[in-house]
Amino acid sequence: MRHRFKTKAWLYLTPALLIIFIVIVFPILYTGYISVTNMSLYHWSDYKVIGLDNYARALFKFDSVFLSALLTTVLWTALNMVIQLGVGFLIALGLNTPKLRLKRVYKTLLMVPWAVPAYISILLWRVGMFNIEFGVLNKLLTLMGFGKVDFLSNNVIAFCSCMALNLWMALPFMIATIDGALQSIDRGLYESATLDGAGFWGKIRYITIPGIKPIIAPAAVMTTFITFKQFDIIYLLTQQRGYMTGATLNTVITYAHQNAFVSNNYGLSGAVSMLLFIVIILFSLLTNRSLQED
Repeated sequence: MRHRFKTKAWLYLTPALLIIFIVIVFPILYTGYISVTNMSLYHWSDYKVIGLDNYARALFKFDSVFLSALLTTVLWTALNMVIQLGVGFLIALGLNTPKLRLKRVYKTLLMVPWAVPAYISILLWRVGMFNIEFGVLNKLLTLMGFGKVDFLSNNVIAFCSCMALNLWMALPFMIATIDGALQSIDRGLYESATLDGAGFWGKIRYITIPGIKPIIAPAAVMTTFITFKQFDIIYLLTQQRGYMTGATLNTVITYAHQNAFVSNNYGLSGAVSMLLFIVIILFSLLTNRSLQED
């Protein structure tokens, strides 16, 4: 009977496992294989295994773009997460003010950026907000007597512009998560703290933050993964073919894309992708261990 049950269970699992292998496992294994070859546009059919040369080129070459791209990726992820958590917490806290009216209206409006497809949002911001000739931001600067700014031509300004767009797109999820976590806290704790003489910041520190941490931590980790391997915003704002802006921003994922589909150096692109995969796995193990300890 038990053997029959196990056989039946494997029959049910087989289609899902097959899909996982085809969609996830096989591409990872094949990318790993390509990363140790010299496959490129010039060695499409006669490529050969060259060992770890591509990894050495990415990590140890003096003018390697990979290391600067990795630094940009880490900075991009860290700043975005800090700002998203901070702004999301403040807005969610404001939405949970007892005497605030029209809460549902505000919450609905805040979900709009999340409802719009990412590709559409990015193009709207690129043309409608950041365009040097007829973008909203430059129109406002002109009205105030300032000169026009090309928001996507300078690396620092382009980086900040990409962060602003990412904040607009990602904030609804963070607000919704923190808002739900805040509503799960027992209001009696705040009343008891008030009777004990606790002030606003005391309640935030000893009740609110510990109360929302178990819910926020997994959401923050998931958002960190998404932000770390984010491609669409930086690529569509600064690197899309036919719309090169002058900024030379590169994260690890855009650098891998550039090597694969612009330079056609598939071996190096595979090595960069595998290094990114290893970084994400290590970060995942560390965060899971940290969450389990908490």
